[in-house]
Amino acid sequence: MKRISPAEYEQLFFDRADAPVCVTERSDLALPVRPARSHKYSCGRALILAGAEGYSGAPALAANACERSGAGLTQVAVPRSIYPIVAMKCDGAVVTPLEADDQGGFAAEAADAVLPLLEKADACLIGPGLGQGKGAQALVTHVLRHASCPLVVDADALTILGRHLWLLEQCKAPLILTPHEGEFRRIGGALSDGRTAGARAFAAAHRDAVLVLKGYGTLVCRGDALYANPTGSAAMAKGGTGDVLAGMICALLAQGLEPLAAAQTGVYLHGLAGNLAAETTGLYSLSPSDLVRFLPSAFRTLPQAAADSSSD
Repeated sequence: MKRISPAEYEQLFFDRADAPVCVTERSDLALPVRPARSHKYSCGRALILAGAEGYSGAPALAANACERSGAGLTQVAVPRSIYPIVAMKCDGAVVTPLEADDQGGFAAEAADAVLPLLEKADACLIGPGLGQGKGAQALVTHVLRHASCPLVVDADALTILGRHLWLLEQCKAPLILTPHEGEFRRIGGALSDGRTAGARAFAAAHRDAVLVLKGYGTLVCRGDALYANPTGSAAMAKGGTGDVLAGMICALLAQGLEPLAAAQTGVYLHGLAGNLAAETTGLYSLSPSDLVRFLPSAFRTLPQAAADSSSD
């Protein structure tokens, strides 16, 4: 990591820094090992819990990004009300319909139905387009209390978590939280002294969780470690780009990267894909699906992690 002073950080990212900051560099990152004899079951099972009536795009974007990011099997569970739409939008993910309530979100009984899916997953993403109804609240509570695989908590699941912060203490699974600044405040974060100070304070209070504080110069931190991301641009300021990022991080977790590395790598490649896409689309016309299309070009810039001697 390249270590820069507070003054250099402010010059690069237009934000106050209370201590020297490390900036993620390409040479610091590596993709999960993928041996020659790999098959879909050895490359990670990713489970995505997302969507509600009116929000069918979020689960599809997350699922397609997850697949493009290397997950061997991607399963996306959605309310039955939006199942046909999501199934049409997904390239190869297994789309599983669960019970919906009268408003088109997850019904409360869907929470119990998710547990067998969760037991098979190597990583789980919960939140994109989820809504905040009673069923969604039951689902978030169940997953945070019962999951053993790494979790990515995003979007509406963060808002629900903000009302039930005791779940952070009850969750025993490795945890990655991916808030934008508004969601960060909802989960107890403070920004009055700047993003870096707020991120450091939150990470110090929740040392087992990885925080991804999205925005210009996205911050990735856990405990005492804090890293600023140098990739990305204003072209990515569109609804749906966060769903792509969440799906990418879930895929990297499912393939075995530890949470801090998965978050750093996902954030870096997400921004790089945005930069590459913007060379074609320009600053104004980039869409979240463009990010997914440019993920292969971004991924090709990173090597695999060094394999141990037993790998094929």
